This record gives sequence, C-alpha cells and structure tokens, in this order.
Amino acid sequence: MKTVAIILCAIAAVSALPYDPVISKLDPLRYQHVQGPDGLHLVDLWVKASDVAEAARYNPERQNVYHLFTRENPTVSQPLLIGSAGLLGITNYNPARRTVILLHGWLDNVGSPFNNVLVPAFLSAEDVNVIVVDWSAGAGSVNYLAALANTKPSGESVADFIRWLNGATGAVPNMYHIVGHSLGGHKAGIVGRNLEGRIAYITALEPMNAGWNTNNDRFTRSDGVYTEVIHTNAGFLGYMMPLGDVDFYPNGGVGMPGCDSNDCDHARAYFYLAESLTSGGFTGRRCASYVSAMTENCLMLGTLRMGGLVPKTGQSGIFHLRTRESSPFSLS
Repeated sequence: MKTVAIILCAIAAVSALPYDPVISKLDPLRYQHVQGPDGLHLVDLWVKASDVAEAARYNPERQNVYHLFTRENPTVSQPLLIGSAGLLGITNYNPARRTVILLHGWLDNVGSPFNNVLVPAFLSAEDVNVIVVDWSAGAGSVNYLAALANTKPSGESVADFIRWLNGATGAVPNMYHIVGHSLGGHKAGIVGRNLEGRIAYITALEPMNAGWNTNNDRFTRSDGVYTEVIHTNAGFLGYMMPLGDVDFYPNGGVGMPGCDSNDCDHARAYFYLAESLTSGGFTGRRCASYVSAMTENCLMLGTLRMGGLVPKTGQSGIFHLRTRESSPFSLS
C-alpha cells in the first residue's frame, strides 16, 4: 500500500504541473547544444507556449540601446535614441562618414568580445561611425527559443532606427555596413530586407545553426546589395550551407587552427574580419560547391579577398582559404 501511495502522489504532482503545449518544431532533433558566451547550453528547439509568452515581453522599440563610437570617442559610447534629433545633434555622429552597425549574438551585450574586437578594428581602419546595438533585453534570456523569436522584431526595430537616422541626417543606405555574429548574423539580414535590400554591405559572421534550417527569416543573399558570410564552425554552432552572394569557408569552415573547441571556432569569424579590415589579407580560392570548400578540394580558377572595408559588389561564389593558428591569421 505504501508503494501505491507513493505512485499516486507522484502522478498527482505531475498532473499539477502547468500544461505547456508544443506549438511548433524548429528542428526534428529536439535538444541541441548552442554556444553562449559562458559555454555550451543544451536547448529545446520545440517551441512551447511559455517560450512565446516570454518573447512577447520584449519591446525592441523601447529596449534596444544604440551606442555610438567614433574616433573622437573610441572607448566611451554616446547614446542615440530613435526620434531624438536633439540628442543626435550633440554627439560625434557625422552623416558624411560611412556607418557600421554591429549586432551581437545570444546572451551577449554591448561589452561582448564581438564588439570589443570589431569596434577598435573599424575605427583603426577608417574614420567611420560605429553603432553598437545592445539588444540584450531580447537576446539575454537563457531561454534560447525566446531569444531566437526576438531576433526578427529586433531586426525590424533596427531597420526603423536606420530609417529614422537617414531621415534626420540625410544619410543614405549605400553608406552602411551591417555586421552580425551568431543570432546577430541572421538579424543583420532581417535588418537589410526591411530596408528593401538597399544596404550596401552586409556581413554575417557564423550565423547560428540551431533553429534556422527551416526558418524563413534566416539570412539570404538578397538582404543587401552585397552580402557575405564567413563560416568557421559550419554544421555545428554555425550554419553550414551558403547563404550570401559570397560565402567563405576558412580552413574548410570548421576546426580553425589554434582552436580546440566549437566555441573558439565560432568566435574566429570576427577575429578574421577584424584583421581583414586593417591588413586586407585572406585571399580565398573559388570552389565548385560548399562541399568542395569544406573538404578543401577547390581547383577552380579565381580568387577573392575575404572581408575588408569595401563591398565586393557584383561578386558571387564560394571560396576556401587557410589561416595561421594565431594573429596575424592571414597567410596572404
């Protein structure tokens, strides 16, 4: 009787748990590892009612924070606020310069390594406006599905911000370079397509894999005038197949020299971009397919520089290159 009582108590306890129905399945494989700044997290890729409810609490129009860095203020940002032309007027923003928009990934914020590496690299390479979008209110949840769901509305909100900035200052889309890493890689595409694909240059660094294979909001080549993707942990943390006008697969797209983890591979993409801004290195050889790039079997004629300050408008294809184990990473 005691055993029966214990079983009945267990059933009653389970029955008392709130019902949380599955709404959609982003991947046939329900549980996958996803990289955050603090290590790997095992996440559930089947969307439940509670995930939708959590995502609905994020308001990007109110909670996104825009930080301006220029050569006049390279380490301490100046705030920008959509709709506040007065605040904009007392910052160092200059519409005559090109503007770089940086979009971090899951569980990151304005102080993420992605921003800490790329802000000084861009300012060293060119006199630009660098605007770091802190969307940690949407990307900071340990619930990966909530952060994923927030990627689209946050991208739409950044597009609204750029539209307002252009209207207030006379800046134009061909003066922009949008760069996103991980979840921010897909978000960069969402920003671009909400600006009618007119942004001159969009770079997706290791766009996230988990939850994006059947997701219609993932990065696409038509999101900007010139779109480039750098894959450094393809098929694991990062998306494997080509997404942009040009896709680079350094070292086959996975297993970066000097790295001993998927986390390190995943981060290498923004280190490679940073170096390309100042050195112009990294010459890729054209490949017949992404499979050829990943197996390092590229025998086609033609080369192209990876990354860099200037969009390679009109170029397309898949490219492979090799790197060193440590900085300087470029062999060319």
